[in-house]
Amino acid sequence: MELQIGQQAPDFALPSTNGETVRLRDYRGKKVVLYFYPKDNTPGCTTEACDFRDKHEAFSDVNAAIIGISTDPVKSHEKFAGKYGLPFVLLADEQRQVANAYGVWKLKKNYGREYEGIERSTFLIGEDGTLLREWRKVKVAGHVDEALEAVRTLQG
Repeated sequence: MELQIGQQAPDFALPSTNGETVRLRDYRGKKVVLYFYPKDNTPGCTTEACDFRDKHEAFSDVNAAIIGISTDPVKSHEKFAGKYGLPFVLLADEQRQVANAYGVWKLKKNYGREYEGIERSTFLIGEDGTLLREWRKVKVAGHVDEALEAVRTLQG
């Protein structure tokens, strides 16, 4: 089933870098920028995480929380977040349930090789839990600025 703009975003409960189980519903009353990335400590994922880090305060100023999700384990996330000073939680979706629910677990091709993995994607979820916007097959350059602008335009 494809996600549709305007429908309720799928809730989840995943272990996080803050030592707690994080649920989407915990963020009701805030906008959520939920971004899925392929792997900790890889060039594109590091750039994207650091771009979100550098704009974290700007997102907070417009009542938006940032959450990163990959299939890496919490220990990997903790090292990644610590190394780059990430001020937002990273969630471990090791069983891929959330990646599947959001339709980001895909067959990918790279240099003639086929494999399954996360397709870099971002979802903007409203204060009431509805899906407001999605970006799929994200190109890292400029993406965080685009997401921030989308959140700001929703301020009314």
